[in-house]
Amino acid sequence: MNINNFKKVTKHTFLREGLGGASGLGGLRFLIQKEFLQIRRNSFLPKLIVAFPIVIMCVMPWVMNQEVKSIRVEVVDNARTTESQQLVHKVEASNYFVFKGQKPSYADALKDVEKSKADIVLVVPRDYLEKGVLIAANAVNGTKGSIGSSYLAQIVTAYAMPDVAAVQSKVSTLFLYNKHLDYKVFMIPALFAILVMLMCGFLPALNIVGEKEAGTIEQINVTPVSKWTFILAKLIPYWIIALFVLTVCLLLSWAVYGITCQGPLGLVYLLVMLLALFFSSFGLIVSNYSDTMQQAIFVMWFFVVMLLLLSGLFTPTRSMPSWAYMTTYVNPMHYFIDAIRTVFVRGGTLQNILHQVLALAAVGTVMATWAVASYRKNH
Repeated sequence: MNINNFKKVTKHTFLREGLGGASGLGGLRFLIQKEFLQIRRNSFLPKLIVAFPIVIMCVMPWVMNQEVKSIRVEVVDNARTTESQQLVHKVEASNYFVFKGQKPSYADALKDVEKSKADIVLVVPRDYLEKGVLIAANAVNGTKGSIGSSYLAQIVTAYAMPDVAAVQSKVSTLFLYNKHLDYKVFMIPALFAILVMLMCGFLPALNIVGEKEAGTIEQINVTPVSKWTFILAKLIPYWIIALFVLTVCLLLSWAVYGITCQGPLGLVYLLVMLLALFFSSFGLIVSNYSDTMQQAIFVMWFFVVMLLLLSGLFTPTRSMPSWAYMTTYVNPMHYFIDAIRTVFVRGGTLQNILHQVLALAAVGTVMATWAVASYRKNH
């Protein structure tokens, strides 16, 4: 017997003896220990698990911002009076606009819009107090065009119609839950979903496929390890990682932004565990039907992109077409984001999110059962 065959027999005998009672809790403990050893000995995964949530929480809330600012505006002042110049100065002084100067004609300003050098053109005619002004906005980006023109219209109205501005100043507005209109308060709880999806979805999927490519899964298949034990051993380590990542995110949210959970913190952990159950089970399902890492990555990415874009993470789901809105009823990301924002931002209780919790639990249970059933253990 050569040395390579001796190593294989020795390792095989160790697995049979160490996992002889693998159908019980003892075997599960050994398998979980094996998973953590694999993660620790990997040169990349420990660094990813620590660095990824830090980067996401410290960078993404600043860049994933849908507030409309830095709108480039040009002015065509055909009136050329003291009053019209005062209006131009008010536009120039606004924090929402980047004043790109005055143009001699509307055609010249429109050329800059066509070349993406300007976003909005304000045309002040000679009799603007009677006929009004012209606001031409580049609406390729619909949100920027509509909100930017609305900002500009408010400035013009406040200047040309002081009586209307005086009435508007008497209106008292009460902002609920996010009184400073800080977009980070809205985005930070949604980032938890992205972290759980990547940590608990992709990593378990690549784990099993990696064992298939390395051939080590065959050594598990010849042991009396039950399918439930094997799947739980693959899921539990990544659930623990998800809880660790969530704890890091909560600490960074408090330390960096001063944003804390307004509702019971236990509900946040409950929601993360339910979402981790779904994505880890889904990742195992994909890995069970995939033969290579390339297949698993492409299939996971295909479904993940759809789940994200149709979840309401970035845009309100009610603005979707009716046929697209119907997909939210089977999208666990939608239930999670709706529930996490209710608890984290608005201080909701279990009664407020009971519907979302039951939906997440049901979808997660179905996916976990499918993950176990789809794993075929070949003796």
